[in-house]
Amino acid sequence: MDLKGKIRVIEDFPKPGISFKDITTLLKDAEALKETVQRMAEHFLDCGVEMIVGVESRGFILGAPLAYEMGLGFVLIRKPKKLPGDVLSVQYNLEYGTDHLEIHADAFSPGTKVLVVDDLLATGGTIEAAIQLIQKLGGDVAGLAFLIYDIFSLVRYEE
Repeated sequence: MDLKGKIRVIEDFPKPGISFKDITTLLKDAEALKETVQRMAEHFLDCGVEMIVGVESRGFILGAPLAYEMGLGFVLIRKPKKLPGDVLSVQYNLEYGTDHLEIHADAFSPGTKVLVVDDLLATGGTIEAAIQLIQKLGGDVAGLAFLIYDIFSLVRYEE
């Protein structure tokens, strides 16, 4: 299935020069959503992952069904003041300013192998902050899963 063809691209949203990748068109297609989750699960099946962590907010949409598919628990990384109880926080840089992400202080035990899930990798700032939170808890980032990403490499090795 052509998953890329299921994603609507909206130019100049939310501001001029941005090419917004709208995954709602993929999400409303039951077969495309199912295939997305199954492909992600297949890829990480033998990596020893013990916990799925979804980054607010679209990481929740993909991370929760992925956790279900893989038979694993699911942890939220959220924006400030959204989680009750004790949290750990990390500040990260935005294009203009800073923001914070938080995770429950008891989200998982040290040494847990974690798969971080989000819909899109753009600048990497949010994911870098999520990785810092996981490492603060003593977690081991076993992998990163994205529906959409754009990575440039001068040299690439195929396994």
